[in-house]
Amino acid sequence: MIWLILGLVLWVAAHFFKRVAPEARAALGERGKMVVTVLSVLAVVLMVVGYRGADLVAVYAPLPGMGHLNNTLMLVSLFLFGVGGTKGVLYPKIRHPMLWGVVVWAVAHLLVNGDQASIVLFGGMGIWALISMVLINRAEVWVAPVGGRGIKGDAMNLAGTVVLLGVIAMIHAWLGHPVFLGTYS
Repeated sequence: MIWLILGLVLWVAAHFFKRVAPEARAALGERGKMVVTVLSVLAVVLMVVGYRGADLVAVYAPLPGMGHLNNTLMLVSLFLFGVGGTKGVLYPKIRHPMLWGVVVWAVAHLLVNGDQASIVLFGGMGIWALISMVLINRAEVWVAPVGGRGIKGDAMNLAGTVVLLGVIAMIHAWLGHPVFLGTYS
């Protein structure tokens, strides 16, 4: 569990650096982006190793059938991740679509995982995303972006979302966690 916690702390520190110490981050210039990227990759590796190696300590039992809700929320989460890239109808309407995607991802996974490591990982990432939105909103006024591809962008995003969900489902099945059974218990 220590690796999971270290990974989560490293992720939060790397991402909050710009918000907590903007002058120091700006002084690093392009090197700062590389530092955050390297620390983020290391954080993900630590979180994965820590999560997979954590002892199973049950905290609550997920309700039966929550897998279906999880899968639906994962579609929403993945779609939100793509909003900024495909620039569809939602692009100028949602601030922080990727961070909202993390929040939805976290909630979806907490619905089907009631163990201590899941609460630390998914709860921690969800809280990080919510705090990030607050910090960003306090630091800068949002000017809604203009332009985009309209409905074509959303259609591209939806197609990519479905494909990505399929890939993620195959990876989960390969790891022994089939996602389309309706429950994980």
